[in-house]
Amino acid sequence: MGPYTITYFGVRGRCGAMRIMMADQGQEWKEILMDFSDWMKGDLKASCVFGQLPKFEDGGLALYQSNAILRHLGRNHDAYGKDGKEAALIDMMCDGVEDLRLKYVKMIYQEYDTGKDPYIKDLPNHLDKFEAVMAKNKTGFLVGDKPSFADYSLFEVLLNHLVLCSSCLDTFPSLKSFVEKMSARPKIKAFLGSDAYKKLPINGNGKQ
Repeated sequence: MGPYTITYFGVRGRCGAMRIMMADQGQEWKEILMDFSDWMKGDLKASCVFGQLPKFEDGGLALYQSNAILRHLGRNHDAYGKDGKEAALIDMMCDGVEDLRLKYVKMIYQEYDTGKDPYIKDLPNHLDKFEAVMAKNKTGFLVGDKPSFADYSLFEVLLNHLVLCSSCLDTFPSLKSFVEKMSARPKIKAFLGSDAYKKLPINGNGKQ
């Protein structure tokens, strides 16, 4: 397994969680940064299954769709639960994170100027679901007793929301502890402090 290759634009965007996951799992990967003007020429776009990036390569396997890539990494690196029941719950939580991510992305790209404040006001109604799951599990993770690909996805989404609103986790002790715990994992801490991570904007339009 690995080294992997990611082809994507020069942002964290849809590759943020998978990069954090690969770093924590001690994996090496190559980045091919795509300039938007080159992307608009259409040659690479035409070769992508759904006409979208990221493209993720694992040897002769090429994958598209960021959550499919996270699941692949989960299978490769024992981050998909200990049995079928845990795997099903991890899938459920990943889909829940995706729902929140899509709301965030819509606000960032379509409604930032008028929608940021209402979004932040409504955010507790979304975070409380994850808080309840985390508090009930009592291990510091969403499912089981070690991080799954859903945890990496949630962690990255929460990091983005802390940039949007630094106090958004103040009333969610389990989520706040989760972010602190994940941030302190040595390989994640090193990656988050690296130039490779810090040089990339969160989103493609510069808003955060």
